[in-house]
Amino acid sequence: MRMNTLLQMRLTAKQAAAQDVVELTLEPATGGALPAVEAGAHVELHLPGGLVRPYSLCNAPGEKHRYVLGVLREASSRGGSAAVHELLQVGQVLSVGAPKNNFALRPTPAHKLLLAGGIGITPILGMAQQLAAQGRSFALHYAGRSRARMAFLAALADTPLAARTQLHIGDENGSMDMDAVLAAQPEGSELYVCGPAGFIDAALATARRLGWPESQLHRELFAAAPREADGEDRPFDIELAGSGQVVHVPAGCSAAQALQAAGVPLLTSCEQGVCGTCLTRVVAGEPEHRDQYLTPEEQAANDQFLPCCSRARSSRLVIQLAG
Repeated sequence: MRMNTLLQMRLTAKQAAAQDVVELTLEPATGGALPAVEAGAHVELHLPGGLVRPYSLCNAPGEKHRYVLGVLREASSRGGSAAVHELLQVGQVLSVGAPKNNFALRPTPAHKLLLAGGIGITPILGMAQQLAAQGRSFALHYAGRSRARMAFLAALADTPLAARTQLHIGDENGSMDMDAVLAAQPEGSELYVCGPAGFIDAALATARRLGWPESQLHRELFAAAPREADGEDRPFDIELAGSGQVVHVPAGCSAAQALQAAGVPLLTSCEQGVCGTCLTRVVAGEPEHRDQYLTPEEQAANDQFLPCCSRARSSRLVIQLAG
């Protein structure tokens, strides 16, 4: 597996962006320019305790002197957001993966509808800034339970974003009317939605019911949506192509955990099949796909899988680690 390029960055600012949301500013630890920010991109923070977690960039696209992140403290945190909120200190140097983008804006002239729910505003804010700077047509709708819990409201209140932004604040003006918002968009619009799984599901379901083509629907997940298990986890073996090393994956243990325990260098991040960091080539065997990263067509090809969450239908998978 090709390892992600690591940047050494210093935390130069840490401040509250909303209730339970902290804003981080990271700058190069030794000076120089960073890889340019693209709207919708994320980076992976290497946190204390060996955790690696992906977080969306929300600063203006094209900036090369800093990265700005917004991180929600999750009530059900697996350690990542708690580490960000409790352990990170201004002045600390962190290893940070170079930006990746699984949620890029399509370079088309179509009107863009940007929908954000809660912390989903982080990649959506960068998209709005890019579209505004380019003078392109877009509308941004941001939903939250209360104003106190909605991050980056000051940035959205500034021109030219203010004229394109509508807030849907639960305890002030009620929840977002998905039907009304989507129906009001020009024909041929593209949808970009980010937020809790239920919010994303509602937006996509509404768009499909209104006849929006699948090619115009784009979403970014921060966590895997609940899924029904295919039954009890079955044990299986993984063979490494080239070396012939065989690693047994018992029931109740992920393939990634088994590989790492056997000393196989495999980088993971979200550990939920969302970010694609651990994507691995399959040479032989049939995966049991449990991710939400690959498209249905990519899953059907059965030539790659995400070992952080997916398993095998066959008794053995032969995989090829790159690099």
